[in-house]
Amino acid sequence: MKRRGLLASLALLVSPLLGGRKAEAAGKAGDPAWQLSEAVWKERLSPAAFAVLRREGTERPFSSPLNNEKRAGTYVCAGCRLPLFASTTKFDSGTGWPSFWQPLPNAVVTQLDFKLIVPRTEYHCRRCGGHQGHVFNDGPRPTGKRYCNNGVALAFVPGK
Repeated sequence: MKRRGLLASLALLVSPLLGGRKAEAAGKAGDPAWQLSEAVWKERLSPAAFAVLRREGTERPFSSPLNNEKRAGTYVCAGCRLPLFASTTKFDSGTGWPSFWQPLPNAVVTQLDFKLIVPRTEYHCRRCGGHQGHVFNDGPRPTGKRYCNNGVALAFVPGK
């Protein structure tokens, strides 16, 4: 396991011991049409997708089939189907989560997250507010960013 993957796994295990808190809810929907009740979200999403998108959970590393997705296409929010990432920006970060070096324009919004004590930048789907993951400054060129996404928060649409 690469160093990044090991550190990510350790952070998930150690967070409760260091006073990390479980998130209360996802970000606010940017589109009023997507301000749905918790009951509606539970009906629309699988339990795993609900835990990540609406409760800001984190899926286990290396559990997403999207880690190995290599086809051309678009990664969309699993909650509202807003296109978030082009397949051309995906790279293997070795962390166990699908990673991208840049989102599509106007696709995500960011905010500071202190759940692991150390501040991180989390990002959400701009339209429905669904939690996607965190962005780090250790990605490849040209941006140097790593958008580390929960696979269960995404759907893949094959295409150009």
